[in-house]
Amino acid sequence: MKKNARRQFALLALCAAMALPVAAAVVPPGVELHPTQTLIRNNGSEPETLDPASAETVGANNITRDMFEGLTANDAAGKIIPGLAESWKQTNATTWVFKLRQNAKWSNGDPVTAQDVVYGIRRFLDPKTASKYAATYGVFLQNGKEVAMGKKPPSEVGVKALDKFTVEIKTPFPVSFLPQLVSNNNLGPVHQASIEKFGKDWTKPGNLVGNGAYVLKEWQVNSKVVLEKNPNYWDAANVQLTRVTYLPVEDGNADVKLFESGQNEWVYQLPPGTYEDAKKKYPKDVRNAPMLGLRYYDFQTQSPAFKDVRVRKALSMVIDRDILAQKITADGQSPLYGLVVKGMDGAEMFEYDWAKWPMAKKIEEAKKLLAEAGVKPGTKYTFSYNTSEYHKKMAIFAQSEWKTKLGLTIELEAMEFKVLVKKRHDGAFQMARNGFIADYNDATNFLALVRCDSDQNTNFHCNRKAEEIINQAEQSDEPAKRKQLLTQAVKMIMEDYPILPMLQYSLPRLVKSYVGGYSLENAQDRFRSKDLYIIKH
Repeated sequence: MKKNARRQFALLALCAAMALPVAAAVVPPGVELHPTQTLIRNNGSEPETLDPASAETVGANNITRDMFEGLTANDAAGKIIPGLAESWKQTNATTWVFKLRQNAKWSNGDPVTAQDVVYGIRRFLDPKTASKYAATYGVFLQNGKEVAMGKKPPSEVGVKALDKFTVEIKTPFPVSFLPQLVSNNNLGPVHQASIEKFGKDWTKPGNLVGNGAYVLKEWQVNSKVVLEKNPNYWDAANVQLTRVTYLPVEDGNADVKLFESGQNEWVYQLPPGTYEDAKKKYPKDVRNAPMLGLRYYDFQTQSPAFKDVRVRKALSMVIDRDILAQKITADGQSPLYGLVVKGMDGAEMFEYDWAKWPMAKKIEEAKKLLAEAGVKPGTKYTFSYNTSEYHKKMAIFAQSEWKTKLGLTIELEAMEFKVLVKKRHDGAFQMARNGFIADYNDATNFLALVRCDSDQNTNFHCNRKAEEIINQAEQSDEPAKRKQLLTQAVKMIMEDYPILPMLQYSLPRLVKSYVGGYSLENAQDRFRSKDLYIIKH
């Protein structure tokens, strides 16, 4: 370990040792609570699962975050705070030790122990669980990638119980953001006895045993998921909401109508082009803030239609992101030309050299690229997206750009979100809508979308030279060198055009003004219901 690295490690260890327990739902002095503490919020889609190990989408993670608690957690402002672990420290560059709360219980009253965490992580990485995040997170745990790929048994992953309430996690290289990483419930504990008893039915109401602030009361597929306060939760005294109902409404206009009729108190996302009107109509309820999130389109790079990089580049060049942001979505999102979004640590933002060209020059170059690739005007491609007014409007815009500027014909294909998710993983598409919200604030999180062997790579492109550079960066204990290498790798991959970056997320929505605890500083849009409360109104 070099001198600078020793200094960095000492600082990290000090910061970690200073972590203190934080109570939930901090109600400001003078705020009077409503006698009924219930909330109905739209979640944007039907969850693909309620198993935290398999949860992949934002919607599924929103719900499992209420029912399960990882070693750490995010507060309402998005900051990392103690979760199941009340403290942690880094004992050397690749070893972390987490001390669990001794009063933490499962919803059935069983104590939550270090062995539950070990079991949860081993099960998450086990190929039998088939988690779409196993390799993505596994690379940060000793032997984790090998376990996820079936090359080693789950028992060899670098996690163990030092005693009943102490967990040790070893990493294959320095992972300074590990406390952020383990705030994701994929890496949290699960209740072994109930899983072994009920098998695949363990996530059904009445069977599911969690350690979070809420328990599963009801799950009506495509209708609602109802959670109720967990009386056995270690911080139940500070949890205000007694019931939370999640709706799976994908249509933004229907979402707003439910809000207006009083059947929904939290619009997941305003339909495109309605933000300015909503600000005038509901000035107290409009919420909007930038996020660590990327809206992008996937190219299926193994499809014969998109194997040629010149085709992918041409299609990317002619999308006018400024018009998209200002006229189509018109809700405060920023045009984007790279993988790394503003505010993301670990790598510099990347932008193509043609990004600032006049559109006429971009079109001329794009036509030239298509001609060289043998693509003629009238060539037909298929674009897949999930049913949503928002995604439909963006898709129609892209369809028009490709038609009017390049003469290409785009067939739009709409489907349910969970169908699209499977289609992307199966590679059964030509182009597909996609989006990603940061799981932790480091460029490696977004690189998972384009890395070789990543289970989050749904464009199926692999640049082995860039992969070698990423591996070098991960082994580095010098932050500046690591950042330089990751920036270099991002540039190399993006020059291959595996994805088409569109916008950096903001999330314009309506939330009733009486919902307390909502913050505009939560850049990952992670709101635990335990941090929310209903103000008297």
